[in-house]
Amino acid sequence: MKRQLLSILGVLLLAGCATQGGGGVSTESNIQRPVSELPATNERQAGAKIHVDLGTAYFKAGRFGVALDEARVAQAFDPAYAPVYHLFGQIYMYLDDKLAARENLERAANLAPGDPEINNTYGWFLCASGEEQAGIERLVRVVRNPYYRTPTRPYTNAGLCYLRLKDDQAAERQFLLAVQTDPSNTLALYHLASLAYQRGAYDVANGYLQNLQQQAVPTAESLLLGARIARKLGNQENEASFATQLRSRFPTSKEYEIYSKEKSR
Repeated sequence: MKRQLLSILGVLLLAGCATQGGGGVSTESNIQRPVSELPATNERQAGAKIHVDLGTAYFKAGRFGVALDEARVAQAFDPAYAPVYHLFGQIYMYLDDKLAARENLERAANLAPGDPEINNTYGWFLCASGEEQAGIERLVRVVRNPYYRTPTRPYTNAGLCYLRLKDDQAAERQFLLAVQTDPSNTLALYHLASLAYQRGAYDVANGYLQNLQQQAVPTAESLLLGARIARKLGNQENEASFATQLRSRFPTSKEYEIYSKEKSR
């Protein structure tokens, strides 16, 4: 559940051609500003915008029922306001209602085909739903949209999508772009460390991990990776430190179980 939430908040986690299916992606000439950032054009839209903003705040705070209520009020004000369905889609993604999430994200994308916020969320949804190529194509449009202020998000989502396709080289390129755009992107840093470890570049992996440690609270995943990297580098003191933290912080985690089995071999 924690990983699912991180993916969704990341959303708020390549070809440039149009694709069939996946909500009718428009041509790249249809690049626009995020609708949520535009001023309302009439009273109905103003009311919808207020409640979408409230619903988004409740969603980020984990109050999903209240967020749904706000989205419904916003829809009543203006049923043609695309951010309403974007909010519905994000909430239903977290609630694991894939059908409702798809319906709402597709409707949002049809109402605002060039909106980068909507396309980032929908692109990740498609990736997570087994439609990786369609998702990547949509995420590329987000990166190329000059109005989108946080390209580190679609880069990261594209990297995760390539991991699902088992294309580690393409994934690493996307994570590197994500970190170049935002050096504090801890999710991208973790995956760069993990990919470097997997290909045997242990010093490189350690560098990424140290950067990650300076910016993020340790997770079970990062502590296990740290212990593995330290072991490969022959640094017993660091390995013991990571293992102690893993045992004390996450004693019932699958990562601690994995580490214990590896250590006993």
